[in-house]
Amino acid sequence: MPAFAAVDIGSNSVRLKIARLSGGRLHPVLEDRSVTRLGASVFRDGFLSPDAIAETVKVLRRFHRAVQQVAAESVRVVATSALRDARNSRAFVEWVRSATGWRVEIISGLEEARLIHLGLISSLRLASSPVLMIDLGGGSCELTISSHKRIRETVSLPLGAVRLTNEFLRHDPPRKPELRRLRGFIAREIGRGGDPIARLRPRAVIATSGTAESLAAVAKGLENGKKQQAAITTRVQVRRIAKLLARRTVDDRKKLAGVGPRRAEIIVAGAEVYAELLDRYRLSGFRYSPLGLRDGILAQMLLDHGARSVKQVESERWDSIRAAVEHYRVDMDHALKVRESAMVLFASLKSVHRLPPEYQEWLSAAAMLYEVGDYVNRNGRHRHTHYIISHSEILGYTPQQRRIIAAIARYLGKSRPVVSDGPMKILPPSDRVSVRKAALLLRLARAINLGRGNAVRKQRLHMRQGGVQIELYSGPRASVDLELWALEKEKDYFREVFGRELSAAAV
Repeated sequence: MPAFAAVDIGSNSVRLKIARLSGGRLHPVLEDRSVTRLGASVFRDGFLSPDAIAETVKVLRRFHRAVQQVAAESVRVVATSALRDARNSRAFVEWVRSATGWRVEIISGLEEARLIHLGLISSLRLASSPVLMIDLGGGSCELTISSHKRIRETVSLPLGAVRLTNEFLRHDPPRKPELRRLRGFIAREIGRGGDPIARLRPRAVIATSGTAESLAAVAKGLENGKKQQAAITTRVQVRRIAKLLARRTVDDRKKLAGVGPRRAEIIVAGAEVYAELLDRYRLSGFRYSPLGLRDGILAQMLLDHGARSVKQVESERWDSIRAAVEHYRVDMDHALKVRESAMVLFASLKSVHRLPPEYQEWLSAAAMLYEVGDYVNRNGRHRHTHYIISHSEILGYTPQQRRIIAAIARYLGKSRPVVSDGPMKILPPSDRVSVRKAALLLRLARAINLGRGNAVRKQRLHMRQGGVQIELYSGPRASVDLELWALEKEKDYFREVFGRELSAAAV
């Protein structure tokens, strides 16, 4: 039974969750968490402090030992707001790699929200009507609207509890002018990103992370342990708690049930964010969930592993790709035809290309996106395509996966992938070989659909005497001469890459 490990390097705390796959589902094995305040100095002066780096690396070493003891098959390490903003994030990444061997992946706020959403829908039963998901961390606040287990809208705001505390709250307890400035900033930031949320009119709210947990615990304590309706922390309670916390010192806040020593230092700012969100959207309250980013990371790892239980969430990737196709004004019908041909080639030539199974997904994405560079300029469009795919927010793919997809889509002109080329240099050696093969499959798929007039109704492949023959079936009164010519041009390259002869014929 394989085990997977997820590490979430946040601005306030670092979390580890290890789960083992059994019966098609992940079962938790170990969880660990430590507050390191990695982002505190970032939000002050733009740099990770040496002390915070050292403390975080110390915790990560502990996590590394735990992962080794469990013998986890795969580990994914993700960093969020603090590393996104820090000017010396590269030094931190290299230090972690030296200490543990782990590669730290710095994800965007939108990808963070997507993974949190994935973690929630993989484990919770949600209403079909729009649900607002709130994840308030140390550096940012992610707002996601989910409907029928699909993301409808995502907003990432710079409203983390550590960030706001450092920027606005200088005294203990905070003074009234400080609170006014804090509330004004929160209101303005929510106003900038809030229109999509208001338009979708969510009625249910699920909140994750430490601030929500503490607010729910304080609300329960104030009710003298009475059972709250459906475990909901109401808007009235949140506003009351926010005022209560702002009047108390840190030492007094520590005494409240559910507020730990470190949470007491930043909970005033976090409570104000929740109060404003619930007031702004006229929401009745929120339900706290202990699930979070690490659960989404594990769910994505399970999806990439091929487990059927989370196949439903593959639609997130597809939705993001279709959105990119529309944004960059790519011919959708043509892209779908090229993708269809690429998938036929991948399946029919498995014994020839011997690509890893995940390359089917990367090839599919590259087939949909290979023309996005035309949006910038047709001159150098293949280079533009590589840049756009590598740097765009295509949800559901890690930066490394986007680089692979971009490299597959890059080599459809006269140039061919060579190790010395920039897009190939940044890939691991094993992926350089695989990208070369996948790029050739995409070249063939494009050649089969070169005329854009749907001349080719379908294609079939046959293995004959050590070679490969592609048969093109044309539509009524249609000619496939252009497509046959395009395939003829790929014969030498096909022989070079696969060591086999390629032939094409019209049927």
